[in-house]
Amino acid sequence: MIDESGSPRLLKVASAIGAVGAVILLARLTVFMADPTKVGYSTLPSSQWEVEHSCLSAYHIAANAAGTMNVYESSLYTASTDTGIGLRQAKRLGPFKVDVFEYPPQFLLLPRALHVVTPDFMDLRLLWFGFSVAMLLTASVVVARYMGGAVGTRVLLLSPLLWISPTTTLSTLQKGNVQIVIIAAALMAMVLIMRGHRALGGAMLAFATVSKLWPGILIVYLLARRDWRAVGWVAAFGAAFSAITFAMFGWSAYAAFLDHAPRLMSGEAFPAFRNPAAMVINLSIPNILFKLNIFGVPGATFEVAKVLGSIYTIIMIVITVWAARRPWRPVDQPLVWLGILILATLRSPFLPMTYGAIPAIWLLTLVGAGRVPTGRWLTLVGVAWIGLNLAWPIDWSVDPRIGAGVSFVPLILTVAIAARVLRREAVATAFDASTTRANSLSVS
Repeated sequence: MIDESGSPRLLKVASAIGAVGAVILLARLTVFMADPTKVGYSTLPSSQWEVEHSCLSAYHIAANAAGTMNVYESSLYTASTDTGIGLRQAKRLGPFKVDVFEYPPQFLLLPRALHVVTPDFMDLRLLWFGFSVAMLLTASVVVARYMGGAVGTRVLLLSPLLWISPTTTLSTLQKGNVQIVIIAAALMAMVLIMRGHRALGGAMLAFATVSKLWPGILIVYLLARRDWRAVGWVAAFGAAFSAITFAMFGWSAYAAFLDHAPRLMSGEAFPAFRNPAAMVINLSIPNILFKLNIFGVPGATFEVAKVLGSIYTIIMIVITVWAARRPWRPVDQPLVWLGILILATLRSPFLPMTYGAIPAIWLLTLVGAGRVPTGRWLTLVGVAWIGLNLAWPIDWSVDPRIGAGVSFVPLILTVAIAARVLRREAVATAFDASTTRANSLSVS
């Protein structure tokens, strides 16, 4: 798998430094994940929001309540003192504020399965953290191996950029948000499908889709490519996961979700929209309306945002079908899959910069690997990495107008990187130039 041709010493040195930094940061964070009283080992100890917020808390509570209560009932997560106006008053789970559950009921199969290992939330935090790290690490290696050769080697050498991102990857791992797991699962699923392991790949893509919905854009991709066997496996496993969910939690779980879904798609279901600071850090395309409203532009309503989201969805599907019909080479394909997934994530009504930029950082490493790196190229990659990490906790005092303006930087970079890789000619040119350069280096 390792092919050092076209990987200059400069890249190896930078990668080694990044790898050491990543190990140190992960080891430090592991202390906090094992013992929540060790706040000084958290990613951003100066932010009470970062220290206390836990997305995993919502998964844990919803998994326990499923089958007996409506998991979308706000009283499960929100304190009785909450008035529905202003900042949400969250319930507490030990030292953590309880988040709100906003996923389809099939997702609860995962936390419910992990409850078999440990029903205790504090132990679950550490288990979930290790699971998320393992998924991201495995997917990184699988994708690099699929790309192969000198390019795949450079992907591995650039991968520390994912792990030394404190405001994105590390913050998401600390909060326990499932976004990392879903993206990793979706990419590994596509590699498995392309390798001929359609059943296993279909199972992974099916679970990602029924859990978060937006990975379903890859099913559109497979349909457009007429890979009927892969689509069949995804459909079969999707039906199986849904049937298991029905058997465990009953029809009431689905009825509650169908009632909740319209508010979920418009954004009304997210209490974060009650907090101007949360709207500022939201990378969602429909949320652009609310960002513009901060500058005095009228028209920011949930109904209008829903219409904008629907229009964007149609555009996204058209782009996906167009991309699926292009003759991508194996080395190009992971970039295309990730680019399509990025466009799909931007449809979500609420996409915090914390985890919203992670797939773009991952894609940046793949794009960066498309050339034999020079000092100038690595500098450009580094500048883009900094731009994608322009995120901050919502309890830091930032003028909303300044924050909204700055938050357009990672959004524009995310869209720009995704758009670049979906232009087949640009990707092919980059990799062809990389191959030519690598061959010349090996000859000399």
